[in-house]
Amino acid sequence: MCLIASLYWNKEGCSLLQSSSLKSSAELREREREQRFTQAPYRSYLYSYPHKTAYRDLQPAQSLKELWEKDQTDYHFLYMHIPFCGARCGFCNLFTLPDRRVDVHEQYVDALQRQAEQWAPWFENRSFSRFAIGGGTPTLLEAGQLNRLFDIAEHTMGLNPMQASISVETSPETVTADRMRVLKDRQVDRVSMGIQSFVEEEASAIYRPQKPRLAEESLETLMSYQFPLVNVDLIYGLPGQNADTWLYSLEKAISYAPGEIFIYPLYTRENTILKPEQVLGRGEDIRLSLYHIARERLEAAGYKQYSMRRFAKDIVFNHKSVLPFSCQEEGMVGLGCGARSYTRDVHYASRYGVSTAATRSIIEEYVTAESYDTADYGFVLSEAEQKRRYVLKALLHREGLEQSAYEQRFGTDLLLDQPDLNELLGTGLAELESGVLRLTTLGLAYSDAIGDELISGEVRELMNGYVIR
Repeated sequence: MCLIASLYWNKEGCSLLQSSSLKSSAELREREREQRFTQAPYRSYLYSYPHKTAYRDLQPAQSLKELWEKDQTDYHFLYMHIPFCGARCGFCNLFTLPDRRVDVHEQYVDALQRQAEQWAPWFENRSFSRFAIGGGTPTLLEAGQLNRLFDIAEHTMGLNPMQASISVETSPETVTADRMRVLKDRQVDRVSMGIQSFVEEEASAIYRPQKPRLAEESLETLMSYQFPLVNVDLIYGLPGQNADTWLYSLEKAISYAPGEIFIYPLYTRENTILKPEQVLGRGEDIRLSLYHIARERLEAAGYKQYSMRRFAKDIVFNHKSVLPFSCQEEGMVGLGCGARSYTRDVHYASRYGVSTAATRSIIEEYVTAESYDTADYGFVLSEAEQKRRYVLKALLHREGLEQSAYEQRFGTDLLLDQPDLNELLGTGLAELESGVLRLTTLGLAYSDAIGDELISGEVRELMNGYVIR
């Protein structure tokens, strides 16, 4: 066909050559948009928004009584933070202190009791649909102190254990008969164990003093108590890890048939024991390939993917009448030093530290305090930040974001409010079907990049300016 013959006009009034050129430009823009999300898959784990490093002094301090009186949430999430562990892992930048002393634990639980007594009147006519104890390692506490935490939740805060799902974190070294009996007697539904790796050299490389046999025996013991749901945490991208050793740990975890397996990419920070150059300086970053190995193996073993990290079996819980709760709602009531609390427009917490000196100082301040009735450290969310939080809390999970729910909550159009979502839809990383915006299977793999891209400029500036003690 001659050139002249090919230059006829289409209905849009441009030649096919022009149309082809425009198509190529559109494809180029689409590839550029996709690269924004995919060129650096592992940036940060955005498990909450705004991130804790965006918190600053609240001036003036906020009255907690007034904050919770105006809160409109129907059902609440009660969380207790126990900031103690047996040893700090090399990758850990959580608010936790390696301290096994029983008297220190007792003083801390005494303070948590005082805090709960001051907070309880604000929640007299409210219901808790979730209760979680995290850390640190809550089961580092002796059985008697562990039992006290449940007494505080039920007798002081008003938790009804038959209307709430209850979750507790544990570690291999603390799975003892007396502690597990407390969890069983107190109607715990989910126990989560951080194992990270069944390979001794890999555990050692992240400064985790854990022999594989201890991990296996502890998991066997934990499974024998027949909790409704057991979760196992594993980490990929560890120093010295390869596809074979990663698959070995996966197979070990699967062999115990836990109802849930979380897989975490290894992240390091300048303030952690394990430095970034010790991991990423060793050559090719294989985390993405290890992620795909895990996803395929876990799905073949009957686990469904619910997020980049969470894989779970279909389990029917009919032993309780659990009240509803949405992770997009606020209503997080955080007791204990290091716990965060969320109302609709204010998130607050104690100060944050990573070093032993800073963490110990913050805990001592909490333990010796007489009053816990104000929030002097946190983040006040504008309407724009409330919208962004709502989007992020839904989008990074398989259930996705319902347009109608967003519009009902905020009275505005989702895609007009959040133009970045239109870019995401054009890359194949997300799809809009029947009014629900959700990440595709490929999009889930890049969740940490997508979440990072959606951080607002204000929050990012605060995060970048944060100096961790």
